Amino acid sequence: MTDVATTPRARGEEHAHGISFHEALLVWMRVAILSFGGPAGQIAVMHRILVEEKNWISEGRFLHALNYCMLLPGPEAQQLATYIGWLLHRTLGGIVAGGLFILPGIFAIMGLSYVYAAYGNVGFVEALFFGLKAAVLAIVIQAVVRVGKRALRNRVMVALAAIAFVAIFFFAVPFPLIIGAAAVVGLVGARLGRPEFAAVKHGGKSSAAIDSMLGDAVPDHVRPNASRALRVGAVWLALWLIPVFGLLIVLGPGDLFTQIAIFFSKMAMVTFGGAYAVLAYVAQQAAEHYHWVSAREMLDGLGMAETTPGPLIMVVQFVGFMAAFREASGLSPMLAATLGGLLATWVTFTPCFLWIFVGAPYIEALRGNKVLAGALSAITAAVVGVILNLSIWFALHTLFRQTFAMHGLGLSFDAPVPDSIDWPALALSVAAAIAIFRFNVGMLSVLAASCITGVLLRLAGLI
Repeated sequence: MTDVATTPRARGEEHAHGISFHEALLVWMRVAILSFGGPAGQIAVMHRILVEEKNWISEGRFLHALNYCMLLPGPEAQQLATYIGWLLHRTLGGIVAGGLFILPGIFAIMGLSYVYAAYGNVGFVEALFFGLKAAVLAIVIQAVVRVGKRALRNRVMVALAAIAFVAIFFFAVPFPLIIGAAAVVGLVGARLGRPEFAAVKHGGKSSAAIDSMLGDAVPDHVRPNASRALRVGAVWLALWLIPVFGLLIVLGPGDLFTQIAIFFSKMAMVTFGGAYAVLAYVAQQAAEHYHWVSAREMLDGLGMAETTPGPLIMVVQFVGFMAAFREASGLSPMLAATLGGLLATWVTFTPCFLWIFVGAPYIEALRGNKVLAGALSAITAAVVGVILNLSIWFALHTLFRQTFAMHGLGLSFDAPVPDSIDWPALALSVAAAIAIFRFNVGMLSVLAASCITGVLLRLAGLI
Protein backbone atom coordinates (compact mmCIF):
# COMPACT_ATOMS: atom_id res chain seq x y z
CA MET A 1 0.00 0.00 0.00
CA THR A 2 3.05 2.20 -0.37
CA ASP A 3 1.60 3.99 -3.39
CA VAL A 4 -0.63 6.04 -1.05
CA ALA A 5 2.07 8.61 -1.17
CA THR A 6 2.47 11.98 0.44
CA THR A 7 5.92 12.54 -1.04
CA PRO A 8 6.75 15.62 -3.10
CA ARG A 9 6.79 13.47 -6.19
CA ALA A 10 3.28 12.26 -5.54
CA ARG A 11 2.10 15.80 -4.92
CA GLY A 12 3.75 16.80 -8.17
CA GLU A 13 1.83 14.15 -10.09
CA GLU A 14 -1.42 15.36 -8.54
CA HIS A 15 -0.48 18.90 -9.59
CA ALA A 16 0.29 17.65 -13.11
CA HIS A 17 -3.34 16.79 -13.77
CA GLY A 18 -4.55 19.87 -11.91
CA ILE A 19 -7.20 18.07 -9.86
CA SER A 20 -6.90 18.48 -6.11
CA PHE A 21 -7.93 15.72 -3.77
CA HIS A 22 -10.58 18.00 -2.27
CA GLU A 23 -12.09 18.70 -5.70
CA ALA A 24 -12.12 14.99 -6.49
CA LEU A 25 -13.74 14.24 -3.13
CA LEU A 26 -16.65 16.58 -3.93
CA VAL A 27 -17.12 15.04 -7.37
CA TRP A 28 -17.06 11.49 -6.02
CA MET A 29 -19.68 12.51 -3.46
CA ARG A 30 -21.82 13.83 -6.30
CA VAL A 31 -21.36 10.60 -8.29
CA ALA A 32 -22.31 8.57 -5.22
CA ILE A 33 -25.48 10.53 -4.55
CA LEU A 34 -26.57 10.21 -8.20
CA SER A 35 -25.70 6.50 -8.56
CA PHE A 36 -29.21 5.22 -9.21
CA GLY A 37 -30.50 2.84 -11.85
CA GLY A 38 -28.24 -0.19 -11.53
CA PRO A 39 -24.94 -0.60 -13.40
CA ALA A 40 -26.20 0.98 -16.62
CA GLY A 41 -27.41 4.09 -14.81
CA GLN A 42 -24.26 4.33 -12.69
CA ILE A 43 -21.95 3.98 -15.69
CA ALA A 44 -24.06 6.65 -17.39
CA VAL A 45 -23.60 9.04 -14.47
CA MET A 46 -19.84 8.52 -14.33
CA HIS A 47 -19.47 8.85 -18.09
CA ARG A 48 -21.44 12.08 -18.15
CA ILE A 49 -19.63 13.67 -15.21
CA LEU A 50 -16.07 12.37 -15.63
CA VAL A 51 -15.76 12.15 -19.43
CA GLU A 52 -18.12 14.78 -20.80
CA GLU A 53 -18.49 17.40 -18.08
CA LYS A 54 -15.16 17.34 -16.22
CA ASN A 55 -12.98 15.91 -19.02
CA TRP A 56 -10.94 14.10 -16.37
CA ILE A 57 -10.57 10.91 -18.38
CA SER A 58 -10.75 10.25 -22.11
CA GLU A 59 -13.32 8.03 -23.76
CA GLY A 60 -10.65 5.48 -24.65
CA ARG A 61 -9.23 5.19 -21.14
CA PHE A 62 -12.73 5.14 -19.61
CA LEU A 63 -13.73 2.23 -21.84
CA HIS A 64 -10.39 0.51 -21.23
CA ALA A 65 -11.04 0.60 -17.48
CA LEU A 66 -14.67 -0.42 -17.94
CA ASN A 67 -13.64 -3.46 -19.98
CA TYR A 68 -11.47 -4.69 -17.12
CA CYS A 69 -14.14 -4.06 -14.51
CA MET A 70 -16.74 -5.91 -16.58
CA LEU A 71 -14.47 -8.96 -16.48
CA LEU A 72 -14.29 -8.97 -12.68
CA PRO A 73 -16.68 -10.58 -10.21
CA GLY A 74 -18.74 -8.03 -8.34
CA PRO A 75 -20.30 -4.63 -9.12
CA GLU A 76 -18.55 -3.21 -12.18
CA ALA A 77 -19.67 0.40 -11.64
CA GLN A 78 -18.21 0.55 -8.12
CA GLN A 79 -15.00 -1.03 -9.38
CA LEU A 80 -14.85 1.48 -12.23
CA ALA A 81 -15.12 4.35 -9.73
CA THR A 82 -12.31 2.76 -7.70
CA TYR A 83 -10.15 2.38 -10.81
CA ILE A 84 -10.56 6.01 -11.90
CA GLY A 85 -10.07 7.28 -8.35
CA TRP A 86 -6.84 5.24 -8.21
CA LEU A 87 -5.65 6.75 -11.49
CA LEU A 88 -6.24 10.24 -10.13
CA HIS A 89 -4.96 9.98 -6.56
CA ARG A 90 -3.44 6.54 -6.07
CA THR A 91 -4.74 4.04 -3.53
CA LEU A 92 -6.26 6.67 -1.27
CA GLY A 93 -8.15 8.08 -4.24
CA GLY A 94 -9.42 4.62 -5.12
CA ILE A 95 -10.57 3.92 -1.57
CA VAL A 96 -12.41 7.25 -1.40
CA ALA A 97 -14.04 6.87 -4.84
CA GLY A 98 -15.07 3.26 -4.30
CA GLY A 99 -16.02 3.75 -0.66
CA LEU A 100 -18.14 6.82 -1.27
CA PHE A 101 -19.84 5.01 -4.13
CA ILE A 102 -21.41 2.52 -1.71
CA LEU A 103 -21.71 4.70 1.40
CA PRO A 104 -25.09 6.33 0.57
CA GLY A 105 -26.50 2.89 -0.23
CA ILE A 106 -25.28 1.48 3.07
CA PHE A 107 -27.13 4.15 5.03
CA ALA A 108 -30.23 4.05 2.81
CA ILE A 109 -30.61 0.26 2.79
CA MET A 110 -29.93 0.08 6.53
CA GLY A 111 -32.59 2.69 7.27
CA LEU A 112 -35.13 1.02 5.00
CA SER A 113 -34.32 -2.37 6.52
CA TYR A 114 -35.16 -1.00 9.98
CA VAL A 115 -38.50 0.24 8.63
CA TYR A 116 -39.14 -3.06 6.87
CA ALA A 117 -38.34 -5.19 9.91
CA ALA A 118 -40.49 -3.00 12.16
CA TYR A 119 -43.47 -2.29 9.90
CA GLY A 120 -43.29 -4.83 7.06
CA ASN A 121 -43.29 -2.48 4.03
CA VAL A 122 -41.62 0.50 2.45
CA GLY A 123 -44.43 1.57 0.14
CA PHE A 124 -44.00 5.29 0.79
CA VAL A 125 -40.30 5.13 -0.01
CA GLU A 126 -41.00 3.30 -3.28
CA ALA A 127 -43.51 6.03 -4.19
CA LEU A 128 -40.96 8.71 -3.31
CA PHE A 129 -38.48 7.28 -5.79
CA PHE A 130 -41.01 6.56 -8.54
CA GLY A 131 -40.13 9.74 -10.44
CA LEU A 132 -36.42 9.16 -9.91
CA LYS A 133 -36.49 5.77 -11.66
CA ALA A 134 -38.27 7.28 -14.67
CA ALA A 135 -35.61 9.97 -15.01
CA VAL A 136 -32.79 7.48 -14.57
CA LEU A 137 -34.20 5.44 -17.45
CA ALA A 138 -33.80 8.45 -19.76
CA ILE A 139 -30.22 8.98 -18.50
CA VAL A 140 -29.44 5.31 -19.11
CA ILE A 141 -30.69 5.54 -22.70
CA GLN A 142 -28.55 8.61 -23.24
CA ALA A 143 -25.48 6.74 -21.97
CA VAL A 144 -26.08 3.82 -24.34
CA VAL A 145 -26.37 6.24 -27.26
CA ARG A 146 -23.26 8.24 -26.37
CA VAL A 147 -21.01 5.30 -25.49
CA GLY A 148 -22.29 3.45 -28.55
CA LYS A 149 -21.38 6.33 -30.85
CA ARG A 150 -17.79 6.21 -29.59
CA ALA A 151 -17.30 2.45 -29.38
CA LEU A 152 -19.34 1.26 -32.39
CA ARG A 153 -17.36 3.17 -34.98
CA ASN A 154 -17.67 0.61 -37.80
CA ARG A 155 -19.98 -2.18 -38.94
CA VAL A 156 -17.92 -4.92 -37.33
CA MET A 157 -18.25 -3.31 -33.90
CA VAL A 158 -21.99 -2.74 -34.43
CA ALA A 159 -22.36 -6.42 -35.33
CA LEU A 160 -20.43 -7.53 -32.23
CA ALA A 161 -22.62 -5.35 -30.00
CA ALA A 162 -25.80 -6.69 -31.63
CA ILE A 163 -24.67 -10.30 -31.29
CA ALA A 164 -23.71 -9.75 -27.64
CA PHE A 165 -27.10 -8.20 -26.90
CA VAL A 166 -29.08 -10.96 -28.59
CA ALA A 167 -26.99 -13.65 -26.91
CA ILE A 168 -27.32 -12.33 -23.37
CA PHE A 169 -30.87 -10.96 -23.54
CA PHE A 170 -32.71 -13.59 -25.57
CA PHE A 171 -30.62 -16.71 -24.97
CA ALA A 172 -29.13 -16.06 -21.49
CA VAL A 173 -25.65 -16.91 -22.76
CA PRO A 174 -23.23 -16.61 -19.82
CA PHE A 175 -21.52 -13.24 -19.67
CA PRO A 176 -17.93 -14.63 -19.47
CA LEU A 177 -18.56 -16.67 -22.64
CA ILE A 178 -19.72 -13.55 -24.53
CA ILE A 179 -16.71 -11.53 -23.43
CA GLY A 180 -14.34 -14.42 -24.14
CA ALA A 181 -15.71 -14.86 -27.64
CA ALA A 182 -15.44 -11.12 -28.31
CA ALA A 183 -11.83 -11.16 -27.10
CA VAL A 184 -10.95 -14.01 -29.47
CA VAL A 185 -12.55 -12.17 -32.40
CA GLY A 186 -10.61 -9.03 -31.48
CA LEU A 187 -7.31 -10.88 -31.14
CA VAL A 188 -7.72 -12.54 -34.52
CA GLY A 189 -8.82 -9.31 -36.18
CA ALA A 190 -5.87 -7.38 -34.72
CA ARG A 191 -3.36 -10.07 -35.76
CA LEU A 192 -4.75 -9.90 -39.28
CA GLY A 193 -4.20 -6.17 -39.23
CA ARG A 194 -7.86 -5.26 -39.67
CA PRO A 195 -8.37 -1.50 -39.05
CA GLU A 196 -11.80 -2.16 -37.49
CA PHE A 197 -10.07 -3.44 -34.35
CA ALA A 198 -7.85 -0.45 -33.66
CA ALA A 199 -8.07 0.96 -30.14
CA VAL A 200 -10.72 3.56 -29.32
CA LYS A 201 -9.19 7.00 -29.73
CA HIS A 202 -9.24 9.65 -27.05
CA GLY A 203 -12.48 11.57 -27.00
CA GLY A 204 -13.16 15.16 -26.06
CA LYS A 205 -12.21 18.53 -27.49
CA SER A 206 -8.92 18.54 -25.65
CA SER A 207 -6.76 15.99 -23.92
CA ALA A 208 -8.40 14.74 -20.72
CA ALA A 209 -6.70 15.48 -17.39
CA ILE A 210 -5.60 11.92 -16.63
CA ASP A 211 -4.37 11.40 -20.19
CA SER A 212 -2.41 14.66 -20.13
CA MET A 213 -0.68 13.42 -16.99
CA LEU A 214 -0.15 9.82 -18.04
CA GLY A 215 -0.03 9.87 -21.82
CA ASP A 216 0.11 6.51 -23.57
CA ALA A 217 3.23 5.40 -21.70
CA VAL A 218 3.19 3.73 -18.31
CA PRO A 219 4.40 6.22 -15.68
CA ASP A 220 5.95 5.22 -12.38
CA HIS A 221 2.86 5.50 -10.21
CA VAL A 222 0.88 2.99 -12.31
CA ARG A 223 3.78 0.81 -13.47
CA PRO A 224 3.33 -2.88 -12.59
CA ASN A 225 5.48 -3.96 -9.68
CA ALA A 226 5.39 -7.55 -8.44
CA SER A 227 6.58 -6.83 -4.88
CA ARG A 228 4.10 -3.98 -4.50
CA ALA A 229 1.31 -6.18 -5.88
CA LEU A 230 2.14 -8.83 -3.28
CA ARG A 231 2.09 -6.27 -0.45
CA VAL A 232 -1.15 -4.71 -1.61
CA GLY A 233 -2.72 -8.12 -2.14
CA ALA A 234 -1.68 -9.29 1.33
CA VAL A 235 -3.23 -6.21 3.00
CA TRP A 236 -6.57 -6.51 1.22
CA LEU A 237 -6.73 -10.28 1.62
CA ALA A 238 -6.20 -9.78 5.35
CA LEU A 239 -8.92 -7.12 5.55
CA TRP A 240 -11.28 -9.44 3.72
CA LEU A 241 -10.53 -12.85 5.20
CA ILE A 242 -9.42 -12.24 8.80
CA PRO A 243 -13.02 -11.44 9.89
CA VAL A 244 -14.24 -14.54 8.04
CA PHE A 245 -11.75 -16.92 9.66
CA GLY A 246 -12.14 -15.16 13.01
CA LEU A 247 -15.89 -15.90 13.01
CA LEU A 248 -15.26 -19.45 11.86
CA ILE A 249 -12.81 -20.10 14.69
CA VAL A 250 -14.70 -18.29 17.45
CA LEU A 251 -18.33 -19.09 16.60
CA GLY A 252 -17.98 -22.25 14.53
CA PRO A 253 -19.28 -23.16 11.07
CA GLY A 254 -22.90 -23.53 12.18
CA ASP A 255 -23.29 -19.97 13.45
CA LEU A 256 -25.38 -17.60 11.35
CA PHE A 257 -22.72 -14.87 11.22
CA THR A 258 -20.14 -17.39 10.04
CA GLN A 259 -22.52 -18.59 7.33
CA ILE A 260 -23.15 -15.01 6.19
CA ALA A 261 -19.42 -14.30 6.02
CA ILE A 262 -18.60 -17.48 4.11
CA PHE A 263 -21.54 -17.33 1.69
CA PHE A 264 -21.04 -13.71 0.63
CA SER A 265 -17.27 -14.20 0.43
CA LYS A 266 -17.82 -17.08 -2.01
CA MET A 267 -20.29 -14.92 -3.92
CA ALA A 268 -17.67 -12.18 -4.24
CA MET A 269 -15.32 -14.62 -5.99
CA VAL A 270 -17.56 -16.61 -8.32
CA THR A 271 -20.31 -14.29 -9.55
CA PHE A 272 -19.57 -12.72 -12.93
CA GLY A 273 -21.69 -10.74 -15.32
CA GLY A 274 -22.80 -7.82 -13.16
CA ALA A 275 -25.48 -7.26 -10.58
CA TYR A 276 -28.30 -9.04 -12.40
CA ALA A 277 -26.37 -12.29 -12.65
CA VAL A 278 -25.40 -11.99 -8.99
CA LEU A 279 -28.94 -11.29 -7.82
CA ALA A 280 -30.33 -14.45 -9.36
CA TYR A 281 -27.73 -16.51 -7.51
CA VAL A 282 -28.22 -14.67 -4.21
CA ALA A 283 -32.02 -14.95 -4.42
CA GLN A 284 -31.89 -18.68 -5.04
CA GLN A 285 -29.42 -19.42 -2.26
CA ALA A 286 -30.80 -17.01 0.35
CA ALA A 287 -34.45 -17.95 -0.16
CA GLU A 288 -34.31 -21.64 -1.11
CA HIS A 289 -31.16 -22.99 0.52
CA TYR A 290 -30.57 -20.93 3.66
CA HIS A 291 -34.17 -19.70 4.13
CA TRP A 292 -32.91 -16.34 5.32
CA VAL A 293 -35.62 -14.47 3.41
CA SER A 294 -38.70 -15.41 1.43
CA ALA A 295 -38.94 -14.87 -2.33
CA ARG A 296 -41.31 -11.96 -1.71
CA GLU A 297 -38.89 -10.38 0.75
CA MET A 298 -36.08 -10.79 -1.75
CA LEU A 299 -38.10 -8.81 -4.29
CA ASP A 300 -38.80 -6.15 -1.68
CA GLY A 301 -35.09 -5.93 -0.96
CA LEU A 302 -34.34 -5.58 -4.67
CA GLY A 303 -36.90 -2.77 -4.79
CA MET A 304 -34.99 -0.98 -2.03
CA ALA A 305 -31.70 -1.40 -3.89
CA GLU A 306 -33.20 -0.18 -7.16
CA THR A 307 -34.63 2.98 -5.63
CA THR A 308 -31.64 4.03 -3.54
CA PRO A 309 -28.16 5.18 -4.60
CA GLY A 310 -25.41 2.59 -4.93
CA PRO A 311 -24.97 -0.78 -6.61
CA LEU A 312 -27.95 -3.13 -6.87
CA ILE A 313 -25.86 -5.76 -5.11
CA MET A 314 -26.39 -3.68 -1.95
CA VAL A 315 -29.41 -5.96 -1.56
CA VAL A 316 -26.97 -8.33 0.18
CA GLN A 317 -27.07 -5.97 3.16
CA PHE A 318 -30.84 -6.40 3.38
CA VAL A 319 -30.46 -10.20 3.18
CA GLY A 320 -27.84 -10.23 5.94
CA PHE A 321 -29.97 -7.86 8.01
CA MET A 322 -33.13 -9.97 7.80
CA ALA A 323 -31.25 -13.22 8.41
CA ALA A 324 -29.66 -11.92 11.62
CA PHE A 325 -32.88 -10.18 12.68
CA ARG A 326 -34.63 -13.56 12.82
CA GLU A 327 -31.72 -15.36 14.51
CA ALA A 328 -30.34 -12.86 16.95
CA SER A 329 -28.07 -15.36 18.79
CA GLY A 330 -28.59 -13.72 22.19
CA LEU A 331 -28.31 -10.16 20.90
CA SER A 332 -31.18 -7.74 20.50
CA PRO A 333 -32.79 -8.37 17.09
CA MET A 334 -31.98 -4.92 15.69
CA LEU A 335 -28.36 -5.04 16.88
CA ALA A 336 -27.88 -8.51 15.43
CA ALA A 337 -29.54 -7.38 12.20
CA THR A 338 -27.26 -4.34 11.94
CA LEU A 339 -24.17 -6.49 12.41
CA GLY A 340 -25.43 -9.08 9.93
CA GLY A 341 -26.10 -6.44 7.28
CA LEU A 342 -22.72 -4.74 7.73
CA LEU A 343 -20.90 -8.09 7.69
CA ALA A 344 -22.53 -9.06 4.38
CA THR A 345 -21.57 -5.68 2.94
CA TRP A 346 -17.95 -5.90 4.15
CA VAL A 347 -17.18 -9.32 2.67
CA THR A 348 -18.96 -8.44 -0.57
CA PHE A 349 -17.15 -5.18 -1.33
CA THR A 350 -13.69 -5.59 0.21
CA PRO A 351 -12.60 -7.98 -2.58
CA CYS A 352 -13.54 -5.30 -5.14
CA PHE A 353 -10.69 -3.11 -3.92
CA LEU A 354 -8.34 -6.10 -4.04
CA TRP A 355 -9.10 -6.80 -7.72
CA ILE A 356 -8.52 -3.17 -8.69
CA PHE A 357 -5.43 -2.32 -6.67
CA VAL A 358 -3.62 -5.51 -7.65
CA GLY A 359 -4.77 -5.76 -11.26
CA ALA A 360 -5.14 -2.17 -12.47
CA PRO A 361 -1.40 -1.46 -12.98
CA TYR A 362 -1.14 -4.47 -15.26
CA ILE A 363 -4.26 -3.43 -17.18
CA GLU A 364 -2.82 0.06 -17.70
CA ALA A 365 0.39 -1.49 -18.99
CA LEU A 366 -1.57 -3.30 -21.72
CA ARG A 367 -2.73 -0.05 -23.35
CA GLY A 368 0.25 0.00 -25.72
CA ASN A 369 -0.19 -3.56 -27.00
CA LYS A 370 -1.91 -3.44 -30.39
CA VAL A 371 -3.07 -7.05 -30.38
CA LEU A 372 -4.54 -6.77 -26.89
CA ALA A 373 -5.97 -3.37 -27.84
CA GLY A 374 -7.82 -5.17 -30.63
CA ALA A 375 -9.22 -7.67 -28.17
CA LEU A 376 -10.30 -4.88 -25.82
CA SER A 377 -11.91 -2.97 -28.71
CA ALA A 378 -14.02 -6.03 -29.48
CA ILE A 379 -14.82 -6.42 -25.79
CA THR A 380 -15.84 -2.75 -25.70
CA ALA A 381 -18.33 -3.40 -28.49
CA ALA A 382 -19.70 -6.44 -26.67
CA VAL A 383 -19.95 -4.42 -23.47
CA VAL A 384 -22.16 -1.89 -25.28
CA GLY A 385 -24.51 -4.78 -26.08
CA VAL A 386 -24.41 -5.86 -22.44
CA ILE A 387 -25.17 -2.32 -21.24
CA LEU A 388 -28.10 -2.24 -23.68
CA ASN A 389 -29.28 -5.51 -22.12
CA LEU A 390 -29.05 -4.00 -18.63
CA SER A 391 -30.89 -0.90 -19.84
CA ILE A 392 -33.76 -2.89 -21.30
CA TRP A 393 -33.98 -4.97 -18.11
CA PHE A 394 -34.25 -1.74 -16.12
CA ALA A 395 -36.80 -0.33 -18.59
CA LEU A 396 -38.98 -3.44 -18.35
CA HIS A 397 -39.12 -3.20 -14.58
CA THR A 398 -39.69 0.56 -14.67
CA LEU A 399 -42.39 0.75 -17.34
CA PHE A 400 -44.26 -2.50 -16.61
CA ARG A 401 -45.64 -3.73 -13.31
CA GLN A 402 -45.39 -7.39 -14.33
CA THR A 403 -43.09 -9.52 -16.48
CA PHE A 404 -43.02 -13.21 -17.25
CA ALA A 405 -40.26 -15.64 -18.20
CA MET A 406 -40.16 -16.87 -21.80
CA HIS A 407 -38.60 -20.29 -22.38
CA GLY A 408 -38.47 -22.51 -25.43
CA LEU A 409 -36.54 -23.03 -28.69
CA GLY A 410 -33.40 -22.05 -26.85
CA LEU A 411 -34.86 -18.71 -25.79
CA SER A 412 -34.78 -17.55 -22.18
CA PHE A 413 -35.75 -13.95 -21.39
CA ASP A 414 -38.17 -11.78 -19.44
CA ALA A 415 -41.06 -10.32 -21.42
CA PRO A 416 -43.49 -7.64 -20.28
CA VAL A 417 -47.16 -8.23 -19.59
CA PRO A 418 -48.69 -5.64 -21.98
CA ASP A 419 -51.69 -4.95 -19.76
CA SER A 420 -49.40 -4.09 -16.86
CA ILE A 421 -47.83 -1.04 -18.50
CA ASP A 422 -47.31 1.77 -16.02
CA TRP A 423 -48.63 4.78 -17.93
CA PRO A 424 -47.47 7.46 -15.44
CA ALA A 425 -43.95 5.96 -15.49
CA LEU A 426 -43.98 5.88 -19.30
CA ALA A 427 -45.17 9.49 -19.54
CA LEU A 428 -42.57 10.67 -17.03
CA SER A 429 -39.77 8.76 -18.78
CA VAL A 430 -40.74 10.24 -22.16
CA ALA A 431 -40.83 13.73 -20.64
CA ALA A 432 -37.39 13.20 -19.08
CA ALA A 433 -36.00 11.91 -22.39
CA ILE A 434 -37.36 14.94 -24.26
CA ALA A 435 -35.81 17.27 -21.67
CA ILE A 436 -32.42 15.55 -22.00
CA PHE A 437 -32.23 14.86 -25.75
CA ARG A 438 -34.20 17.77 -27.19
CA PHE A 439 -33.58 20.61 -24.76
CA ASN A 440 -30.25 19.51 -23.20
CA VAL A 441 -31.58 20.03 -19.68
CA GLY A 442 -29.02 19.22 -16.97
CA MET A 443 -29.10 15.86 -15.23
CA LEU A 444 -29.71 17.30 -11.76
CA SER A 445 -32.60 19.43 -13.00
CA VAL A 446 -34.23 16.44 -14.69
CA LEU A 447 -33.83 14.27 -11.61
CA ALA A 448 -35.24 16.95 -9.30
CA ALA A 449 -38.23 17.67 -11.56
CA SER A 450 -39.00 13.96 -11.94
CA CYS A 451 -38.87 13.40 -8.18
CA ILE A 452 -41.26 16.30 -7.55
CA THR A 453 -43.60 15.00 -10.25
CA GLY A 454 -43.54 11.53 -8.74
CA VAL A 455 -44.52 12.89 -5.33
CA LEU A 456 -47.34 14.95 -6.89
CA LEU A 457 -48.64 11.89 -8.76
CA ARG A 458 -48.66 9.99 -5.48
CA LEU A 459 -50.58 12.74 -3.71
CA ALA A 460 -53.06 12.82 -6.60
CA GLY A 461 -53.63 9.07 -6.24
CA LEU A 462 -52.34 8.28 -9.75
CA ILE A 463 -49.60 5.92 -8.61
